[in-house]
Amino acid sequence: MKVLIVEDEERNANKLMRLLHQIDPTLEVLAVVEGVQSAVRWLQSQVNPDLIFMDIRLEDGLCFEIFEQIQITIPVIFTTSYDEYALKAFKVNSIDYLMKPVQEEDLSQALAKYKNLNPAGLNDSIQHILGSLNKKEKVYRSRFLIPYKDGFKTVKVEEISYFYSELKITHLVLKDRSEIIIGQTMEEVEEELDPLVFFRANRQHILHIDSIHNIQNYYNGKLKVTLIHDPQREIVISREKAPLLKNWLNS
Repeated sequence: MKVLIVEDEERNANKLMRLLHQIDPTLEVLAVVEGVQSAVRWLQSQVNPDLIFMDIRLEDGLCFEIFEQIQITIPVIFTTSYDEYALKAFKVNSIDYLMKPVQEEDLSQALAKYKNLNPAGLNDSIQHILGSLNKKEKVYRSRFLIPYKDGFKTVKVEEISYFYSELKITHLVLKDRSEIIIGQTMEEVEEELDPLVFFRANRQHILHIDSIHNIQNYYNGKLKVTLIHDPQREIVISREKAPLLKNWLNS
């Protein structure tokens, strides 16, 4: 069996490969790609694998964007840490998923399910999932409840300038430049925020649209963002994410 892994976290990709080889030593991982565009390029230029493992949220967007750019008839097993609404769609449409952290027993069951999957109906099922996701009305966070002195206080999202991660700790930065440590990962925070208002600039930063002062061209197709409330902080947008940022600001 030949497998393609679409995963932007190296640790998760390595764990998945290790578990796959434990379950089936004859299995061959053809490649690990990290984003939507790199997956599209790989699938357009390489021999098709037998099975694809896809993380839902990648470095340059959601994996569903891959299916909007190219037709995939290869069986797919999704991996995710969130998106409960998507998981329900996967169950209904008989496309398997694995919750992170991936466990060997779950992976073994998913591979067994793959062997009984009918590839002919796969693309129709994926299109049905995309339709279900597009119709789903999601409610995004409007405020955060923050520990304060002997109690709590609320912070409205309109008061937030940006989030940043340092040493795996997530910091919320207000427009007055005060910082608050919150007990969520950047991935969890990103999932709860309105994507029309907040943008995941890179692994370390999530920006409020009103916090951006200017954008400059950087080397090798990258962009550099300067913030209104923290002009000394350097935020670099990768070449892959640069068009996404432009589209976001232009929408």
